Amino acid sequence: MTQKTQNHNRLKAKIFKTFSDPVRLDILEFMRDGEKCVCEIMSNVKLIQPAVSRHLKILKDCGIVKFRKEGNRRLYSITDQRIFNILDDVTPELASIFKEKLLEQIT
Repeated sequence: MTQKTQNHNRLKAKIFKTFSDPVRLDILEFMRDGEKCVCEIMSNVKLIQPAVSRHLKILKDCGIVKFRKEGNRRLYSITDQRIFNILDDVTPELASIFKEKLLEQIT
């Protein structure tokens, strides 16, 4: 395996790890229709500001979200809407197939 392939796989793993938390998925879904301030995100996911900021930092460090300052507020947005293609591809049907295969393995 080439170094380029290894680096690409590490990046993919980082992105999928970022998706591994349901709160971050909730945040992304909430931001699907546009830019949101931290206070709006807090209200939507029902978490305190430090917890929301921690999740937003993880999303930002992965390159999935960006922010801009407006006065004393930070407004977050999705860097590339194509990220939702990945999320949308994990349909209930696909999840059901994975669940079924997992159950087959343990029985």
